[in-house]
Amino acid sequence: KAMCSGKLQTGLLVVGYFVYLLVGAAVFQALERTAEKQEKIAAAQMKEAFLQNFTHLTVPEMEQFMKNLTEAIQNGVYPIGNESQIGDSNWDFSNSFFFAGTVVSTIGYGTLRPKTAGGQIFCVFFALFGIPLNIVFLHRVSKMLSLLCKKLGKFLYEKGMRKKKIKFLTLLFFLATGILVFLCLPSLFFQITEGWSYSEGIYFAFITLSTIGFGDYVVGKKPGRSYFSYYRTLVAIWILFGLAWIALLFNL
Repeated sequence: KAMCSGKLQTGLLVVGYFVYLLVGAAVFQALERTAEKQEKIAAAQMKEAFLQNFTHLTVPEMEQFMKNLTEAIQNGVYPIGNESQIGDSNWDFSNSFFFAGTVVSTIGYGTLRPKTAGGQIFCVFFALFGIPLNIVFLHRVSKMLSLLCKKLGKFLYEKGMRKKKIKFLTLLFFLATGILVFLCLPSLFFQITEGWSYSEGIYFAFITLSTIGFGDYVVGKKPGRSYFSYYRTLVAIWILFGLAWIALLFNL
């Protein structure tokens, strides 16, 4: 019975966690999308105005243009290419879900962030409840993984191996598989999808999973590069399981 209720609790926790992220993503999207669209239109108009009279701009006008351009880029708006990019939102669902995930996991790249007052206040409350929920979720997932660990240990113990050796071997096994599954293979995947070097992929994976999150490398953000849909959602799931693996290592 305890086993059954434990499984039910785990199931409810996982569902609750993902529902929390999905609802958060939907709210961020609703709050931020319109403001972003206006920003993109303003950036496009600024570019148009610049292109029309850039031959006789004064120095202060030029300085102002550069200031505005820098601001736009910092806000994730790249006034490059044609008008079609106004349609591509940084706050589409995949991006919003990815953002919600980076908030609760405390990675916080800083490349996508709420700019409206409503979005910022919501972000405070979302993180306030989301971070503890994330910790509980990771703890539960890593507990499930450590049950696997125990099973492996039991199997080796029945084969007549000593306890100390078993402890060492299980730790080594989870360390090695984790490094392969969460660092080496994803880095290869990032190398292909993002066009980074392999070492940049390793660097990005480490900075992300250690929750440092500088934001100097972020997935799915290169202007003019086409990504498959749900790419960032897939990366968000990799992050969650990678964090759970790290929690398991600490447990072990």
